Amino acid sequence: MTLQEKAEQLGIRYFLVSYSDLFGTARSKLIPTQAINEMSRIGASFAGFATWLDMTPADPDVFAYPDPDSLIQLPWKPEVGWLAADPWMNGKPVAQAPRNVLKKSLACAAERGYQMRTGVECEFFLLTPDGQAISDPRDEQSKPCYDQQALMRRFDLISEICDALITLGWEPYQNDHEDANGQFEINWKYCEALLTADRQTFFKYMVKSLAEKHGMRATFMPKPFSKLTGNGCHIHVSLWDREKGINLFHSDVDKEGLSPLGYDFLGGVLHSAEGLCAIVNPTVNSYRRINAPRTTSGATWSPNTISHTGNNRTHMIRIPDAGRFELRLSDGAANPYLMAAALLEAGLDGIDNHRDPGPPLDTNAYLHPHRIESLRQLPDNLQDALRALESNAILTAGLGEEFTSAYLKLKRAEWRDYANHVSAWELSHTLDC
Repeated sequence: MTLQEKAEQLGIRYFLVSYSDLFGTARSKLIPTQAINEMSRIGASFAGFATWLDMTPADPDVFAYPDPDSLIQLPWKPEVGWLAADPWMNGKPVAQAPRNVLKKSLACAAERGYQMRTGVECEFFLLTPDGQAISDPRDEQSKPCYDQQALMRRFDLISEICDALITLGWEPYQNDHEDANGQFEINWKYCEALLTADRQTFFKYMVKSLAEKHGMRATFMPKPFSKLTGNGCHIHVSLWDREKGINLFHSDVDKEGLSPLGYDFLGGVLHSAEGLCAIVNPTVNSYRRINAPRTTSGATWSPNTISHTGNNRTHMIRIPDAGRFELRLSDGAANPYLMAAALLEAGLDGIDNHRDPGPPLDTNAYLHPHRIESLRQLPDNLQDALRALESNAILTAGLGEEFTSAYLKLKRAEWRDYANHVSAWELSHTLDC
C-alpha cells in the first residue's frame, strides 16, 4: 500500500516529512497527500545550510526520504501524518544526519546478530507561555515528587497526552509528577532502538504542541531552574538475539540479573563515559544538571561520578531489574538518535574488549562521591566533554569521521558563543573589581 493509499484510508490530508539535525531540531515540510508518493520517490528538498548539518550555501539540496514504517497520525490533528525521514545528498545518505548515524550503528550490530532495545523516561516542565515560571503557582512543595494534587491539576493535559499514546499503540503505563515543581514524566513500553528514537522525537513535538493547546509551554531543557531538579532522559538498554528474540543481557544466576555480555556492554559505556557526555549532555546547560549541588527537594537525582550499581539511583548506571540497565546520565536535550547510537558503539566496544565494569557500588554517591579514589569524574562543562569525545577513538570511529567532525565544529561554535556572553553573575561580582 502506498502512502497516498494509506492516507486516503486514514483520512490524512497532509504529511509532515521530518528529520532531526545535529542540534536535535526537527526540520519539516508539510506535504499534501496527493504529492506524497512523488516525495517518497524523489525526496523532499531542503537547503542543508539552513539547518544544523554543517553545510554551506554552496552545497546541493538535501533530499529527505520519508520512512513509511514510521508513520504516526497526529492524535490531536488526525488530518496530518508525521513521517521520520532520512536525509540524502549527492545520491547517498548524509553521513552526519542523526537518524542515518543510528541506522549505520544498528546495521553493524545486526551483522553480529544483535538488536538493541531501549526505553526512555522523558522528563519535562510545564511553564507559563513566556517560559519564566512553572505554570502552576500552587505547585510549591519542597518535595513535590508524586504530588497527587499537583498531578491532578494538570489532568486535562497529561491525560490527553497519555490517551494519545494509547491510541498510537505505544502502551503507556504510568504518568507522574516528578521531583521538581512543575515537572512531569510519562512512560511507555520499550521497543527496538530506532523505533524508540522515532517515538521520542515525536513525543517531544506532541508534548510541546498539546501544552500550547492548553495555554502552557513545555520544555525538556536540562536545567531551567537552578534550585530545582533538572530534566533527565534516563534510557534503559538491553541487547537481543535478532533471530531468536532472546534477551542476551538476562541472567538467572547473577545477583542483579545481568549476563556477562551485559556487563561487558555496561563496561564499555563506563569506559567511554567522558566522551559519551558530549552526546547525551549536549548543551552548555546540561552541565548545570550533572555534578550539581543539592536542590530544594534534597537531591538532584543526577550522577556525579562514573560508576554503576544495583538498584541505587545515585550512580550513573543502575541495574533496576534483570536483563537491562539504566543510564541516568542523559538529559532532555539529548538527540534521541545520537544518544542511542553512541550508547551502542560504546557497548559494542565493551563486548569486543571485555571491558570489566568492576564491582557495583552500594554507596550513596551524593554523600561520598570521592570516597573511592579510582572513580573518574564527569566533565565539568561542554568544552571538556567535547575534548573527551574528540580523543575517544571508539566513539569517533564508530559514529564516523563525517559526523564527529561536523558535531565538534558546531558544538565548539556554540561553546564559543556562550563564552562570549557576559552574564549577570559576572557583572555583579566583577564590575567594581
